[in-house]
Amino acid sequence: METNTKAYLVGGPRDGSSQDAGDQALLEIEIDGMIHRYIRTTQQHGEGGVVYNYDGMVAPGGGEPGVEDPAARVASPKADAEGQ
Repeated sequence: METNTKAYLVGGPRDGSSQDAGDQALLEIEIDGMIHRYIRTTQQHGEGGVVYNYDGMVAPGGGEPGVEDPAARVASPKADAEGQ
C-alpha cells in the first residue's frame, strides 16, 4: 500500500501550496525568521494528499520579554530540537 505524504496548505503565507510532510501531524515552516505552523486535518485533497490548516506564527524561541512571560512560553518543537 502506498502512503501519500503530500501536504496541501490552507491559510497563512503558503496558502494553496503543497509540500512533502511525511506523517507529521504538525508541520512547521520557517519564513523570514519566524515559524509558521500548519496542522494536519482529516480532509483529503482530491486523490493527491492531506489538507493542513494554518495555525499561526511564533518566534523560534517562543515568548519575547514584554509580550508574554518567557518562562511560561511554549516554544516551537522545531526550535527546541535545534537548541534555540
